Amino acid sequence: MNSTGLIEQDLMAEQSVLGAIFLEPEAIDEISFLEDRDFLSLQHQQIFRVMKWLNKRNKPVDLVTVANMYVQHNKLEEVSISYLTQLAESCPSAASIVSYAKIVRSKALRRRGAVIGQQITELSREDFETDEEYFSAVESLVAELRPQDDSQMRSFAETRQEYFKHLLTKAEFVPTGFKQFDEWAHGLWEGWLFISAGRPSVGKTAMLLQRCIGVAQSGPVLIWSQEMDENQLKDRIISNVAGIPYNRIKNKDLTVQEYARLEDAYHRLEDLPIHIKDAAGITINEVRSTAKRIRKKYGKLAMIAVDYLQIMKIPQKKGETRAQAIGNVTREAKAIARENKCCFMMLSQMTRESENFRKPQLSHLKESGSIEQDADVVEFLWHDPNDTHPQGKVVQQFIAKGRDVGINEFRLLFRGWKQQFAELEKDE
Repeated sequence: MNSTGLIEQDLMAEQSVLGAIFLEPEAIDEISFLEDRDFLSLQHQQIFRVMKWLNKRNKPVDLVTVANMYVQHNKLEEVSISYLTQLAESCPSAASIVSYAKIVRSKALRRRGAVIGQQITELSREDFETDEEYFSAVESLVAELRPQDDSQMRSFAETRQEYFKHLLTKAEFVPTGFKQFDEWAHGLWEGWLFISAGRPSVGKTAMLLQRCIGVAQSGPVLIWSQEMDENQLKDRIISNVAGIPYNRIKNKDLTVQEYARLEDAYHRLEDLPIHIKDAAGITINEVRSTAKRIRKKYGKLAMIAVDYLQIMKIPQKKGETRAQAIGNVTREAKAIARENKCCFMMLSQMTRESENFRKPQLSHLKESGSIEQDADVVEFLWHDPNDTHPQGKVVQQFIAKGRDVGINEFRLLFRGWKQQFAELEKDE
């Protein structure tokens, strides 16, 4: 069949959908998955928009009301009354409207796929700073292909088998290596957005890296570092694992014995699926595409970690505040955690006002509104000068928000000389 015949078939399916709605207006609620853009004909797109507008306002959707909308807005030169009447008479029954609508959507997806294919070809001629930016641009185009709303409400009866399969599947929590925290929260949960914020010099990055070592026992961990390069992170991790003073590693002032311990620690770390990328101004799309690729390679992810949120490359649309733009990123981070069934951990800055308070509060998160709303867990690390310990600095770990676990506090001993945290007992 030639292209003209195919187009005629597409238009007939569209006419059948619109005619079925004229025949039985309530049928429009059965095809909520259909979008305006799915119609090939611009006339049909506009008619469908009018129908949805009327239905949304609980007005009757029939030949009279639709035609009246065109009369009121002087649009009869675009769609004639006779054509609307023809549509109303074109469908003998509304019983098959879902089938007609699925045909319309399927045809639309293939048309959009062809257009996006051309756009991807054009992208290959653009000058991207990195390959990751090119991949992100391609994936953004492909994401536009997917229907915007293909959700369907389901009843208990329809999902019984799926639910009991869920109950019989062992709950998968990812241990962090911090015994008290793991016993209380059962480790990190799939789909969590975990925000970790702290005052200067409390060891936020050291805490993140120690968690990464613990979590990597359960699966791949991806670390994005925007302020330190890869070797600086490795210096800190090696110090933690080998117990060699961080300054000696940093200054490359190692004894023969320490170098041997360092090699042994590095060998143990090679067995862990920890992946590091040092790059300033990463985008959330880059994180998504990399996570997808690594998950495909290993079959799963345990944790994504970004150090830190506020210095990511965060697009800000016209008229949008900085806080709103950050909110777009935290929502995407939460979605990435759910898509990959892993924990997404982000370090975050705190406001200057927080320095005037003894104990941090949720409002002390910089650009706090969306961060606080989207996060499953918000943790603050802070130092109480009145709480001391002979072996090192005492850091208070305050879980200020825990969507599934509640709030709690822990005392941590930070031995900064080897970038290592240890939990303290309450009375220790």
